[in-house]
Amino acid sequence: MSKKALVLEGGSLRCMFSAGAVDLMMEKGIAFDGLFGVSAGALTGVNYVSNQPGRTADVNLSFVNDKRYLGVRNLVLHRSLFNFDFLFGEVSDTLIPLDREAFANSPCRFTAISTNCQTGQPMFSEKSESPDIYAAIRASASLPLMAPMVQVDGVPCLDGGVSLSIPYERALVEGYDKVVVITTREHGYRKPPVSRPAARVYARVYRRYPELVKALLRTPRRYGQELDKLDHLEAQGKVFVLRPPVPVTVSRAEKDTDKLRALYQQGIDTCQKHWDALAAYLDS
Repeated sequence: MSKKALVLEGGSLRCMFSAGAVDLMMEKGIAFDGLFGVSAGALTGVNYVSNQPGRTADVNLSFVNDKRYLGVRNLVLHRSLFNFDFLFGEVSDTLIPLDREAFANSPCRFTAISTNCQTGQPMFSEKSESPDIYAAIRASASLPLMAPMVQVDGVPCLDGGVSLSIPYERALVEGYDKVVVITTREHGYRKPPVSRPAARVYARVYRRYPELVKALLRTPRRYGQELDKLDHLEAQGKVFVLRPPVPVTVSRAEKDTDKLRALYQQGIDTCQKHWDALAAYLDS
């Protein structure tokens, strides 16, 4: 019997596309054996593993314009654009509760990918093995310059996308033979090179972490290589990829809830459009 994995790219609020696709999969009863999430992909993946369709969209639509959740004010008060204390605290405990028990007890293996700031390499934290999987998830979504480093197993970490944006190879290495990948950018998208002013900021802010700086400067090129290999694997039928059909105009910190709802619906519609092919791939 085949082992199925779901791989979710990050992208902050662009994850609304992934949320729509994942919610349709939940409603139709697709059971994945493993889930690999980077940054906002890890946050979205938590709600798949806890079997709470709609929760990713509910949280973002309910609080995206709440200064407790997102805004420059949080950079001053919490050193983070997104207030993860609020997200993992009041939101997840009482406002839109996360079913932590269902998450912990789910047979689906959940892996959050963050970046080790000392080595510039990805760290893989699996929920059944990590002493604090929520710290790993928080680290995975902690954007450089926009959030402080998070200690994961005693190691300072930041956003997983710095070192690994779409961890499909990890799923294949771990023995999953059916790998569904959801990206948050359209086919053919490439990141622009890091500008010289940005490179100088990275070098100054992270001067104690030279390997992290190198990883940050390499990110656009590495991301392009990841996408090229993903195309190759997709053409061979080794992975199944769902992508936004058109360029995504939603920003990382998008405040327009109409745009967020539209992107969420686009995720549902794209998954529905490719449903027969997806089902055939998983069943083959």
